[in-house]
Amino acid sequence: MTGLFTSVAEFLSRPYMFIAFMIAVPVLGGVAVWLLRRFGAARFIVSLIFALSNLFFAASVYYGGGVNTSAPFLRALQLSFITTEFSAMCLFAAAVLFLFVSAYSLSYFKAGHGGVFMLYYFISLAMVNGALASDNIGMMLFFWEGLLCTLFGILLIGNLNNPRTAIKALAISGTADLFMMLGIVATIQAAGTVSISEMSSLPVTKMGALGCVMMLLGALGKAGAMPFHSWIPNAASDAPTPFLAAFPGSFEKILGIYLITRIFTDMYDITPGSAISVFVSIVGAVTLFLGVGMALVQKDMKRLLSYHAISQVGYMILGIGTALPVGIVGGTYHMLNNILYKSGLFIVAGAIEKRTKTTDLHNFHGIGRKMPATTACFIIFGLSIAGLPGTNGFFSKELIFDAALETNIVFYILALVGAFMTAASFLKLGGAAFFGRLRTPDGIDENEIREVNAGMLTPMCALAVLCLAFGVYNTYPIDTLIGKSLKIEESFSGWPHSSTLVIISCAVLAAAVANHIYGTRHNGGALNAVDHIHYAPGLKQVYAVAEAGYLDPYHWFMGAVNVFSAACTWIERDVSWIYDKAVPGIVNGVGNALRQYSNGSLSRYLITALTGLLALIAIFIAAIR
Repeated sequence: MTGLFTSVAEFLSRPYMFIAFMIAVPVLGGVAVWLLRRFGAARFIVSLIFALSNLFFAASVYYGGGVNTSAPFLRALQLSFITTEFSAMCLFAAAVLFLFVSAYSLSYFKAGHGGVFMLYYFISLAMVNGALASDNIGMMLFFWEGLLCTLFGILLIGNLNNPRTAIKALAISGTADLFMMLGIVATIQAAGTVSISEMSSLPVTKMGALGCVMMLLGALGKAGAMPFHSWIPNAASDAPTPFLAAFPGSFEKILGIYLITRIFTDMYDITPGSAISVFVSIVGAVTLFLGVGMALVQKDMKRLLSYHAISQVGYMILGIGTALPVGIVGGTYHMLNNILYKSGLFIVAGAIEKRTKTTDLHNFHGIGRKMPATTACFIIFGLSIAGLPGTNGFFSKELIFDAALETNIVFYILALVGAFMTAASFLKLGGAAFFGRLRTPDGIDENEIREVNAGMLTPMCALAVLCLAFGVYNTYPIDTLIGKSLKIEESFSGWPHSSTLVIISCAVLAAAVANHIYGTRHNGGALNAVDHIHYAPGLKQVYAVAEAGYLDPYHWFMGAVNVFSAACTWIERDVSWIYDKAVPGIVNGVGNALRQYSNGSLSRYLITALTGLLALIAIFIAAIR
C-alpha cells in the first residue's frame, strides 16, 4: 500500500496535477452534487465517490512522502505546492472530516435541498487543500480568502432577507484576514522570499515582529479565538447544523491551528517566555475561560456547542502559545481530538433537530431511550470533551495543563476552571436532553422520536470510534502523527507523567459532578443545574452584560459606525442647508441691495468712486511706511 501511495504522491508532484486532483476535482464534485440535488441516491453516491477520492489523494500525500511541485502561471507567478509532514497530516485530517460531514449533510438535507450548501462545501474543501499545501505565501492567502467567501455564501443561504449573521462573520473574519495580509507583506519583507519553505526561524524583531504578530492575529481569527469569535454563536441560530460541523467544528480550526503551529515551529524564532509566547498564551487562556463561561449558561444545544467550539480552541492556542514541546504537541493533539468530538457533537445536535424540530432544551427532555445510538455517541463525545481519564480529550488536556503550569500558574488555574465548567455544562446538557422522563416538543408525537437513518448515524458512530481509538491508542496520534510531523523527538504518549496533575484533574471532574447533583436538586432539574452559578451575586450582572452583547467588540464597532454615520448625516444636512439656503440667501440679499443702490444717480456713483480712490491711496501710504 505504501508503494501505491508513493506512486500517487509522485504523480501529484507533476506540474498542475495537484491543482487538477486536489483543487479542481473537489470543485467539480460540488458542481455535480448540485446538479444532482433532486436525486437523493445519485447525489449521495457521487458525493461519496468524490469525498473518497479526495481522501485517497490526501492519504497518498501523507503516507507517500508528500508533494513538491511548481508550475508557471501567467509568467510572473509560480504555482508552488510543497507539503511538510505536518501540512500533509492536516490535509489528511481535513479529508477524513470532509468524508464524514458530507455524508451527514446529504442525509440531513432532503432531496432537492442543500444543493447550494454542498456546492460551497466542496469548494471550501478545495480552498483548504490549496491553503495547506501552498508554498507561495501569496497563494496561501488566496485560498485562505476563498474559504471566507464560501463561509459568507453558506451563511446567506436562507437568510438573504436577514443577512446580519453573514455580514457579521464577513466583517469579523475580514478584519482578521486584513491583519493576515499585512503580516504576509511584512513577513515577505523580513524573509526576502515568498516561499514558506524558505522561511525558517525568522527573528522576531522590527519587520519580523510586525509580520509575526499580524499573521498570528489572522490565524487566531480563522481559528475563532477571541475577539474574533462572536459570529459563531449567531451562526448557531441562523445556519444549518452541517455548517457548524464543517466550519467552526473542523475546517476553520484546522487552518487556524495549522498556521499558528507553523509560525511557532518553522517560520519564526519564538522561544518560551518571549513576548509573542506570552501574548498568544493569554489569548488562549482568555478564550477558553470566557468561551466556556458563556457555554455554561446556554439552554439551546447548538448555541452551547458553538461556545464550546470557541472555548476548545482556547486550549489549543494556550498549549501552542507556551512554545514548549509538550504544549505544542498537546495543542495540536487537542485540535485533532476537537475536530472529532466537536464535529460529532454537532452531528448529534443535527440528529436531535431532525427528530424534534428544535434544539431548544426547554422543549424536550429524556429522548435517550428513543435514540439509543445517538445517546451512546453523545456520551462518548461528552466524556471526551470533558476530559475523563482514558479518553482522547483527557490526554491532550493533560499535556496542555503540564505546559500551562510550567509557563505560569495563572494559565493552569484558568484551564482547570475551564475544565470544571466544561464538565458541568455537558452534565447539564446530557441530563436535560437525554435522561429522565420523556417529554416531546408541542406538535411532536412520542412515536416520531426515533433513531436517525444510517446516513446520519454512520458518520456519528465512526467519529465516536475514532475518539475512543485516539484515547486508547494515543501513541499513534501523539508520536506518529504529531511528534514525527513536527520533528519533536521527545515522546509524550501513554499515561501522563505527573500523577499529581491527574489527581487534580479528577478532583475537578468530581467537583463538577457534585455541582450538578446539587444544582439539579436545588434548581428544579438538570436544565437549571448551573443556575446558582449563573445568577450568583456579581456573576448575574456580568452575564447580563455579556448576554446583552456589551462584551462583544463587534457591538462597540457597530456602535461607533452608527455614531459616525449619524455625524456624517448631520454634517451633510448642515452643509446642504448652507448651500441650499444660506449662500443663496446671502447672494440674493447682496444682489437686492446693489440693485437698489444702482438707481442711475450720477452723484452717488461719483461719491462711490472717490471713496474707493481714497481707500486705495490710504492702503498705498500704509504699505510704503
